[in-house]
Amino acid sequence: MMRTIVLNASPRKNWNTAQLLKSAMAGAVSTGAEVEYINLYDLNFTGCRSCMLCKRKDVTRCHCYWKDDISPVIDKVFSADTLLIGTPIYLGRPTSQYFAFLERLHFCALSYDDYSNYFKGKVNVGMFLTMNATKEFYEKLYKEQFETHANELKALNGEVCLYPVYNTLQVKDYSKYDMSSFSEEEKKSVHEMCFPSDLDGAYELGARLSQ
Repeated sequence: MMRTIVLNASPRKNWNTAQLLKSAMAGAVSTGAEVEYINLYDLNFTGCRSCMLCKRKDVTRCHCYWKDDISPVIDKVFSADTLLIGTPIYLGRPTSQYFAFLERLHFCALSYDDYSNYFKGKVNVGMFLTMNATKEFYEKLYKEQFETHANELKALNGEVCLYPVYNTLQVKDYSKYDMSSFSEEEKKSVHEMCFPSDLDGAYELGARLSQ
């Protein structure tokens, strides 16, 4: 049975990123895959502590030895067939929890003998992005940077698909917030017109990568 791990790197458990990931998860389930969904912001962990235990000569490779909540998640990712991970764009970057997870994942698989990759398995990856930015803004200022972020996941040796979702709805009622840079009418119109097809696309990608 195929195994799919779904990681939500957004602090919001039921908003845009989470909804996309849950749709992708449903796609994975439709193929018969065994699926586990994890909210990274529920876990207690930091970035790499540079303890160097993963570089000792007498240890199992591709395992983080720091005892916190993310180490067993890293084990699950390395033993999975598919990783579906999502992050909103905050200040032009993925979230801090995304970076902390990726730092830990990469370092325990990195050889300090020759900078090769200890990981010899294959994990397909779907990386979902949500953002306030329009497609035009993304393609002009973000696309190259986030393709680089996605390419870092090629260290898992599988197919990597980047799935950006543009101009997302930030809150349900804009009148309650100081957010006059945004048009509530436009945001809701884009959400109603585009987000359902984004959910369908996430479902299809989750299914395809989990087959």
